[in-house]
Amino acid sequence: MPSARDPIADLRRIAFLLERAHEKTYRVRAFRGAAATLGKLAEGELATRAQAGTLTDIQGIGDVTARCVVESLNGEEPVYLRRLEATAGQDLDAETAGLLHRLRGDCHSHSDWSDGGSPIDEMAMAAAQIGHEYLVLTDHSPRLTVARGLSAERLEEQLGVVADVNAGFRQLGLSFRLLTGIEVDILADGSLDQTDELLDRLDVVVASVHSNLKDEPEVMTRRMVNALANPRMDILGHCTGRLITGGRGTRAESRFDAEAVFAAAVEHDKAIEINSRPERLDPPKRLLRVALEAGCRFTIDTDAHAPGQLDWLANGCARAVACGVPADRILNTLPADDLLAWAASHK
Repeated sequence: MPSARDPIADLRRIAFLLERAHEKTYRVRAFRGAAATLGKLAEGELATRAQAGTLTDIQGIGDVTARCVVESLNGEEPVYLRRLEATAGQDLDAETAGLLHRLRGDCHSHSDWSDGGSPIDEMAMAAAQIGHEYLVLTDHSPRLTVARGLSAERLEEQLGVVADVNAGFRQLGLSFRLLTGIEVDILADGSLDQTDELLDRLDVVVASVHSNLKDEPEVMTRRMVNALANPRMDILGHCTGRLITGGRGTRAESRFDAEAVFAAAVEHDKAIEINSRPERLDPPKRLLRVALEAGCRFTIDTDAHAPGQLDWLANGCARAVACGVPADRILNTLPADDLLAWAASHK
């Protein structure tokens, strides 16, 4: 009889693949919740319950998750997992695959400290497991209350958690680094929604517009240009704010003078994010080409809110390749120390 697999690891892998496929949240939660619940059982209880057929007596364990556990304990790859793995591959052309291989990390991600779905350590471990050298944690800032934005006090606390996570990686002998950051709101006057003192302490600052997205073009342009001039900002996130698909519906692009905004990014050596979320894919290709012609630097980021979404970088790579963005203009092809040196140069 084949030796048992790790059923909790299999449940987490299923959740990861469901997240990457952008499946419904309730499906992901079923598997992540089951993994968390079963991980708290006393030693030997999981196998005992599986043999007795009483796994579904545990709250949060349904027929599908129980079946996956039994198959794992029997040394079999769960059928549910096998089907997901069989359909999980992405058909990438050679140039896109090559650019994806050159990316060393991701500069935009969220945890359950704001509107993400998973703890900080799970996001970090998932990034390490898919081959990233670093991940920047960029939970939201306080004004975005709908996303549980972090007050100064909570952000201060989070910095300690990030330090602990990195200490854990060092103890494991892993070189992966979780970098501190924030997705800070660009306010109406172009100022940033967090204290200067805290922004100065962060490794990377992504700044995005989340409110008044229908402002007149001259108002939006002034707002973004002012933000780009702030020495504490590094990356302009999802610059048009558009939504092209997904559960939140669609949303038109914000209107602004793209040439003026991208010129300001070049003047202050700030990066334009190529956002890889399927519902964003922002900026649109026509604006990505304008930014390229203006001489902008870029980052390709997932804006991940769950571990499986960290595997979305190929979406941004495909758009960069389609628009002719060279790898040497993409900052997250750099090692962590070089990325940090670039970010520090603004302050």
